[in-house]
Amino acid sequence: MSEVGDLVTHAHETRVVVIGGGIAGMVAALECAKVGMPVTLLEASDRLGGVVRSVELDGVTVDVGAESFAVRGGTVAALVAELGLSDAVVSPNPAGAWVAGLPGGGAAPMPVGGMLGIPANPFADDVRRVIGWPGAWRAYLDRLRPPMTIGHEKSLGALVRRRMGAAVLDRLVAPVTSGVYSARPDDIDVDLAAPGLNNALTRTGSLSGGVAQLRGAATTAPGSAVRGLAGGMTRLVDALRDRLVELGVDVRVNTPAQAIVADGDGDGWAVEIAAAPESGDPATDPSAPADPTEPAAPAPEATRLPAEAVIVATSEAQARHLLAPVVPDLDPGGITAPVVEIVTLVVDAPALDAHPRGTGVLTVPGSHTAKALTHSTAKWEWLRKATDHHIVRVSFGAQGEAPATEALDDDAAAALALAEAAKLLGTALDRSQLRAAHRERYVQSQPAAAIGRTAVTAAARAAVHATPGLAAVGAWLAGTGLAQVIPDAIAEAERVRREALWGDAAILD
Repeated sequence: MSEVGDLVTHAHETRVVVIGGGIAGMVAALECAKVGMPVTLLEASDRLGGVVRSVELDGVTVDVGAESFAVRGGTVAALVAELGLSDAVVSPNPAGAWVAGLPGGGAAPMPVGGMLGIPANPFADDVRRVIGWPGAWRAYLDRLRPPMTIGHEKSLGALVRRRMGAAVLDRLVAPVTSGVYSARPDDIDVDLAAPGLNNALTRTGSLSGGVAQLRGAATTAPGSAVRGLAGGMTRLVDALRDRLVELGVDVRVNTPAQAIVADGDGDGWAVEIAAAPESGDPATDPSAPADPTEPAAPAPEATRLPAEAVIVATSEAQARHLLAPVVPDLDPGGITAPVVEIVTLVVDAPALDAHPRGTGVLTVPGSHTAKALTHSTAKWEWLRKATDHHIVRVSFGAQGEAPATEALDDDAAAALALAEAAKLLGTALDRSQLRAAHRERYVQSQPAAAIGRTAVTAAARAAVHATPGLAAVGAWLAGTGLAQVIPDAIAEAERVRREALWGDAAILD
């Protein structure tokens, strides 16, 4: 490819199909469409955004999925700016979260200045309030133990248990990993969740010293290194959708991909999609029988969308199902992901005006039915101004633990969430105070920091990369959170563009 005009023409003739309309899929589609590649985006459900979703409750638009993004790396902020949403970026209330389930049923603010719950100073007042004097003295023994000079501990749980004891592990670290990762501390890889901590431990001679060195003088409250969008995170979805349409992307919802197959001429791919669902109403669906006792006409065969490149941006299970038949060496299985249910409540509760438990509550595993609670109107000023009531989100379910709401109907799930909210917030809440409720279910990707997860995703990605014209993006590969998903989707889209447009040829100066 020697002429710019030829390159432009080639880009306009290089078709891309993106399967999955979550944030990863939308970002990948955007990156390809920016250079003029014709893009079709397929989403199986009736809406875009994946885990970024909202509903209207009691007249207010409320996030019922991802409500914020981590600031690290700056990639999310850059996308927000590109889409013209910088003025909507807001910071959370710095009050921070509490931890509930302490001995005697108590609760206390999560200490500041730690890392994954590991304290830099076990005798600090806010730390000692959680772990007690015995826990503080046990944690202090960490400074008297020899550092690990041969090898290092891989498991976060094993490291904390060995160095600082059960109180720090159970009351500080486990609530964080359960609430943030939906995983047990023993299953979290230290080097991935807290890069540099093992090395800092060796340098300083103690785990608390390593935390202090890595954290420096930071005294920010847990969970404060995030930002949100006034009006809700679905503004990001809306802006992405509008930009895709502006660039000519063919966005199709209610369009599940059934299979990826090699194109007939052997020089590309095709994505099979089901025909549009039929209404069954003779007035709008010619194939529907006028007499409901007569059999319906056979369903149309699947349609094929040809493409030079296909990017799969679905859940892990669906991605492996689609890719395994055409990607040699890709394991069609995968690790069972945790199921999480979030019940969002709107309550008329003046007692919550004082924000009795900060912006939310994490729980000591086993102490409560719920794993966490977010007091959304305490956390986000824009939301507090949008309603005269209080909005709380109660989360259920973790790795190896089905949500307690799983077998309940919506009313019973709301009642359980209200009862758990009362316990976690330390405030009486009566069913008569409940104005509205919404329940949302997620299959949450395995955290990137889970032990062994890096090898699993690396093997999957290597197998996909070895097959020209295919790519996969999403939280199951990048890790959970927009700060990981978005830069990964950008990088993979760039790889697809480069491969499709230049192949092995040198890039023009």
